[in-house]
Amino acid sequence: MRQALRGLTTRGRAFVAAGITASLCALLLGQKDLLRVGILLVALPVVAALVVGRTRLRLQVRRSLAPDQVAVGAQATVELALSNQGRMPAGLLLLEDRIPYVLGHRPRFVVDRVSPNWRRTVTYPVKSDVRGLFQVGPLMLTVADPFGLVETSRTFTRSQHLLVTPRVYKLPEIRLGADRAGSGENRPRAIASAGEEDATVREYRDGDDLRRVHWRSTARRGELMVRREEQPWQSRCAIFLDARTISHHGHGPSSSLEWAVSAAASAGIDRLRRGYVTTMLGGPTTLTAISHRTSAAVHQPLTAQQLLTECATVEEHKYAEIGPLLTVDRHAQEPSLVIAILGACSSDDVVALNRWRTSQATGVALLLDAASWAVGAEATEKAARLRAATDATENELRRNGWRVAKVQRGDHLPTVWSALGLRSGRIA
Repeated sequence: MRQALRGLTTRGRAFVAAGITASLCALLLGQKDLLRVGILLVALPVVAALVVGRTRLRLQVRRSLAPDQVAVGAQATVELALSNQGRMPAGLLLLEDRIPYVLGHRPRFVVDRVSPNWRRTVTYPVKSDVRGLFQVGPLMLTVADPFGLVETSRTFTRSQHLLVTPRVYKLPEIRLGADRAGSGENRPRAIASAGEEDATVREYRDGDDLRRVHWRSTARRGELMVRREEQPWQSRCAIFLDARTISHHGHGPSSSLEWAVSAAASAGIDRLRRGYVTTMLGGPTTLTAISHRTSAAVHQPLTAQQLLTECATVEEHKYAEIGPLLTVDRHAQEPSLVIAILGACSSDDVVALNRWRTSQATGVALLLDAASWAVGAEATEKAARLRAATDATENELRRNGWRVAKVQRGDHLPTVWSALGLRSGRIA
């Protein structure tokens, strides 16, 4: 009852105020008819609150989201199956499903009467032009009396998540010189001039067989080393996505960050389809992992679903340097291909990228000219400085053996990717 009284609408409060005023005036003026009107005006909201407060709905909601993962701009459908499991009828109901504004307007449904064993199914579409992981629900139920004097709201607890992934382009097939022996062949060994197979030893781990200890390497390095087992070789690709705030311009779906995220997703899916073991660094999910998990955990190979999920949840961050974002798993096979999607970099950033990329790996860089995404006064003030920094980054990367494709606003990713093959002189 108290909850219902707290749910008085503006109309209900006006009725109470008018009733109290009329009753006081009736007492002062001795007007019995006016007193009856005042009592009626006060009684109506109280009776309505009593009726609404005693309403005991056993409303059950089953939600389905099909599909629960869509690309940017694609549509999903939410279906709500409503049923009254109780024996008590109810009056006017207002149902509102809570969704983020990027998915559209919050859907509202009005039900004039709910009888025992009542059932209804409602559907509505959701679509987002922004990637991300969005919560759909929970459903909010508002019970009101027929006169609109009292409303009480109840919120269901269940909700679902809709994953909106970045746009993935089909990339043309080009030869990057990074394809090594396919899976099933033994990993090649590097033999030093002294005859030691340093490339096939690693640090001792708990549980390793002591018969595999390599004593010469142990004596030389001062720590216990064991021989690696020969293992099938498979081409590996490591992707770095530069999501620093200082590297990007523009806002919303047309920003340089969105172009970079789409490029990372497209390149990753392309490499996975071609049989590469693929990892990705640079996004906020990976940043958290770097801070709280081991390097080996960060470098776990990604499935296509995991890759799309990481790309969908990337956000700009305020790291000033690239170095802290790059880690190297020394216990894993070295990648044969590294792909970096970058903005303008400092000399220290290029040094960190070169340290991350091994001498045998092919380095491919998509270098975004962020100045072309800047607009208005921002473009006028910063364009010259940004372009100079981007040109310097391009020259430095090329001097260090990277294949670089410079990206302007409006460039089509498959066309940029093809240009990398043309520059190498080899297109498959």
